[in-house]
Amino acid sequence: MPHASGPFDVKITPQPADDKVGDPTVGRMSIDKQFHGDLEATSKGQMLAAMTEVKGSAGYVAMERVTGTLRTPGGVRSGGFALQHSGTLNRGAAQLSVTYPIPAPANWQAWPAR
Repeated sequence: MPHASGPFDVKITPQPADDKVGDPTVGRMSIDKQFHGDLEATSKGQMLAAMTEVKGSAGYVAMERVTGTLRTPGGVRSGGFALQHSGTLNRGAAQLSVTYPIPAPANWQAWPAR
């Protein structure tokens, strides 16, 4: 399967609790990311996270919208896509899934990042 590679920088910023929206013990953060390399792009998103009283256990979900350019064997393509994250930490054992929930438009060949 073709892939893109390169580093990224991410800034996670805690957002204030809002007792009118959900449970205030669920943390809400903004995501601001810069991709470099084959994928030159930025993304903005939101994350929800919760911890439990069980040591080393927590979970998070996030959505982020990515826009930019992708270097492919066929040339440079521009556009965007959305990423969906789901992560669980169970007594220190991590499980993470990042998927493309929204199909990329025809002019964008969305390749998984390595």
